[in-house]
Amino acid sequence: MVKFKGVIFDLDGVLCHTDEYHYLAWQQLAQQEGIYFDRLINQRLLGISRSESLEIVLERAGRTYTQAEKIRLAERKNELYRQYLLRMTPADLTTGAEKVLQTLEAAGVKLAVGSSSRNARFILDKLGISSKFQVIIDGNVLQHSKPDKEVFCKALAALHLAADQCLVVEDAVSGIQAAVSAGIKTAGIGKVIEQTAVDYTLHAISDLLPVVLGTGSQRHAFNNLG
Repeated sequence: MVKFKGVIFDLDGVLCHTDEYHYLAWQQLAQQEGIYFDRLINQRLLGISRSESLEIVLERAGRTYTQAEKIRLAERKNELYRQYLLRMTPADLTTGAEKVLQTLEAAGVKLAVGSSSRNARFILDKLGISSKFQVIIDGNVLQHSKPDKEVFCKALAALHLAADQCLVVEDAVSGIQAAVSAGIKTAGIGKVIEQTAVDYTLHAISDLLPVVLGTGSQRHAFNNLG
């Protein structure tokens, strides 16, 4: 019997790595506007919405932007980002992700994506895995971005599952905070495991299988902090 009936995946940094594309798009936009931008500033943008990210980028601007100008800048950044995304193929999936999704699907586990990105469906299509998910909650249907719990509450409702029946897989502190607020157990992957407490530590996406399916030696697959 599976330990979790549903898994909600973040997208960037979990199923694929588009972080560099985000960085390049923000850097290009900043250069066009004559604003200083580096990777340290970019770290502050992880897991938050485009509009919130823009506000951080504009902190170093030499002038004040109107709301209309901010909207145009956000749209321009998105166009730059989508140009980079056009390069994506199924080969850009995180190593082992396709097997994990296939195995969970075969076990009857419900799968969802919970992402603040408005490009989530576009990315999933480019990766060739859209059909794996019963539910896709993205920035197009959200009023609040992570760390607000809205994204995961909507995913739970769409999956018709309770919070204790699901697991969230995240790579950002804001995502972990959102899941905790929604009462959902968390599995952290990447640098987030050094930044905040999670219920399960994944060193690779394949470590998710024994966590969800309750098989094998979990001690070797993750650290249970709960």
